[in-house]
Amino acid sequence: MAKKKHFGIDPKTREIILGKWRIGLPDSPALRVTIGLLLIAGGVLGFLPVLGFWMIPLGLLVLSHDIPVVRRARRRLAVWWARWRGNTEKTSGK
Repeated sequence: MAKKKHFGIDPKTREIILGKWRIGLPDSPALRVTIGLLLIAGGVLGFLPVLGFWMIPLGLLVLSHDIPVVRRARRRLAVWWARWRGNTEKTSGK
């Protein structure tokens, strides 16, 4: 049985996957970049009541679909996280 993807962007459907939720992204790259930058700007103002700091990682995730530098950083983080989780699970069983 294949593992289900629980976090990230599905490149085929252009959807953000956050656990059980799937959020569609627009087809326009300019609109996706604008949404990503607005999410980051809103996250910087996260101390205000309506906005939140959760918007920064979501904005980076949206930007990682179109900007190669952000995509590489996200991928490095995902690989590091998978290795770290794998090593922790192996050592905690001993």
